[in-house]
Amino acid sequence: MKKTNIQYLSHKRLFIYFLFFFLLSACGVSKSVHHLPDVKQYTLEVPKVNKINDSTFSYKQNFLTKNKQQLWELYIKGNPLQLGYNNGALTQDLMQKQEGIFFSKVEGFVPSKFKQKLLNTFLKWYNRKMYLNVREDYQAELYGLSQYSSDQYDFIAPRYLRNLYLHGAHDIGHAMQDLAMVGCTSLAVWNENTEDGDILIGRNFDFYVGDEFAQNKLVEFVQPEDGIPYMSVSWPGMIGVVSGMNKEGITVTINAGKSRIPLTAKTPISLVTREILQYAKTIEEAIAIAKKRNVFVSESILVGSAHDRNAVIIEVSPKNFGVYRVQNTSKVLCTNHFQSDAYKDDKRNQKQIKESHSEYRYEKLQELLQDEKKLTPGKMASLLRNRSGLKDKSIGYGNEKALNQLLAHHAIIFSPEKKLVWVSSNPYQLGEFVCYDLNEIFSGKALQPDNFSKSQLNIPRDPFADSEEFENYEISRMLSKEISDATDNKDIALTDDAISYYQSLNPDFWKVYFLAGKYYYHKKEYSKAKTEFEKALTKEITTVPDQKMIKKYLDKTNKKINKQ
Repeated sequence: MKKTNIQYLSHKRLFIYFLFFFLLSACGVSKSVHHLPDVKQYTLEVPKVNKINDSTFSYKQNFLTKNKQQLWELYIKGNPLQLGYNNGALTQDLMQKQEGIFFSKVEGFVPSKFKQKLLNTFLKWYNRKMYLNVREDYQAELYGLSQYSSDQYDFIAPRYLRNLYLHGAHDIGHAMQDLAMVGCTSLAVWNENTEDGDILIGRNFDFYVGDEFAQNKLVEFVQPEDGIPYMSVSWPGMIGVVSGMNKEGITVTINAGKSRIPLTAKTPISLVTREILQYAKTIEEAIAIAKKRNVFVSESILVGSAHDRNAVIIEVSPKNFGVYRVQNTSKVLCTNHFQSDAYKDDKRNQKQIKESHSEYRYEKLQELLQDEKKLTPGKMASLLRNRSGLKDKSIGYGNEKALNQLLAHHAIIFSPEKKLVWVSSNPYQLGEFVCYDLNEIFSGKALQPDNFSKSQLNIPRDPFADSEEFENYEISRMLSKEISDATDNKDIALTDDAISYYQSLNPDFWKVYFLAGKYYYHKKEYSKAKTEFEKALTKEITTVPDQKMIKKYLDKTNKKINKQ
């Protein structure tokens, strides 16, 4: 899927869209702004949360606890409205913190009060039809959850609608960004490709809205009154699913494709995948659910199934639908382009394959699976943590051509037939993978907040997380921001030694030379800029647009030199 990082968005481009929709916003907004779901049909007991300690809270059979790997674990049960209330009551502090982190990013991006008002008006107009495309039971659940939201952001929208809008934030950012792709990688293998022949699924979820946003990961175990119990991994305040498995052994993971900008929000993709987990036992049932929902972005949904002992990719977009099924092989690979016949003539998809790093990562997956014939959960974790390029080339830490781009919100591994799941802990997917057994968790026995996981099956922390190279990478990330700030500020000057030190921390990464080149260019030190841009072009550059951008800067630099 696409990296939804606000920092990459173009100010001017967004402002034009906001202005355009502001002019159209008089019509169709009032009804959606005042819409509330019908919650009277559900019984409700307002939760009274018992604080056991600073990291464990309970209400009847519902729990929130923080494990030693610093993952929050949530277990909730009930009807839709009760689920929302239980979720909100237990996670209130975490949810409000997460909302604050998200909206502080928006404030930083759009500091002008006038533009913020314009943005609010745009969001109300853009999301005016979303409630018509979201199941009523999910609306009731969101209503219950929203009762525990902060009132600090009521100027954006009332609490219920704000929670609804936030469930489309990935889709909206995905649709409007349409710039450099940062993509997730997922795969399913079985039969001769796994040690025991059982199906095994792994994925990296590279959704990034800053380091703070990824701190409080939430592993949710949901026992709904209607439907199938399931688990998912996301963040506080989220009822949709980006990675998850149900008790029947259906798994879902989402990967973004190339999208055009839609004129209105419809069904958020995470609520489509939530519905699949809650109501599907087989691949065909999952396909039927996905087919009846109107989405507003392009997305690949990799679905694994214990019952079918198979996996497929459901490829959805606003105007097309396809299913990619493999034949004569026991593996399915998914990056960020479509593979089904329905999209073989799609020009956006063809451009995505040609210009992004999706095809590169797909080839890297194939390469690794050639070397590793019989995957286990531990070997799957090693694959998801791989940082090298094709033919084991060193391409720099954080390069988006790597399977492990060192920015993942989480990685996850599923064993659907055994009902086991492994969830990574910080940093990125490098921390210990914690194992959970859905058969035990959803057995009907009374759960205790200290026995969610099967620690004896955990996958160890990657030694790289404690290495000097990793520490250097983290320092280089911070220095990248300092160099960008210095580039934009005439009063900040950096020494050549500072630039050299910065580059020494991640010497194989093209971006450290490009950012240095930009710095020198804006400081009018064109000879130094030329050297840095030329160095950048010798490295493994992420995308065709990135390469064109560097060449454009180099051409501009050469013209400046020739004029001197």
